[in-house]
Amino acid sequence: MNFTISVNTLTESYCERISAAFAAQGWNKLEAGYLNLLKEIQLGHRAMLVAEVEGEFAGYVTVVWNADYPPFREAAIPEISDFKVLKRFQRQGIGSALLDEAERLIGQRSKVAGIGVGLYADYGTAHRLYIKRGYLPDGRGLFQDGRILTYGDQATVNDDLALYFTRNLD
Repeated sequence: MNFTISVNTLTESYCERISAAFAAQGWNKLEAGYLNLLKEIQLGHRAMLVAEVEGEFAGYVTVVWNADYPPFREAAIPEISDFKVLKRFQRQGIGSALLDEAERLIGQRSKVAGIGVGLYADYGTAHRLYIKRGYLPDGRGLFQDGRILTYGDQATVNDDLALYFTRNLD
């Protein structure tokens, strides 16, 4: 494939396009949510990168500077979060281009990048991508509902059940 991928920061002009693109593939991602993310960006709480292929929206990733995951927050590890590539653009280098730029941004503030990933089959492509890029589990096990799970805990398999990974950026 020979096409041009560009990665830009989120602006208001993207919000409606992103929402419409996800709606077209059956995902309910409201424009208002992206406008809220834009406010968080303006306040310096996160960054959001948007990928386009030949001018067409293809995916995005956010970086949360003060992570919700307590071990990352305590260690000042920025977290790559909310990483999505439209289905028809997956496995074409768009996700890698987004992660390259997210890691470059993180590298300006930290030597370590963190990322959390869901555990059911829909996240299988992400699992492979993160491992190929050198991300390793942080060793704390599963996390859900604001806490690290321990032996005997019960969990519901959903988007909130996650395993967290880190990667050294040096």
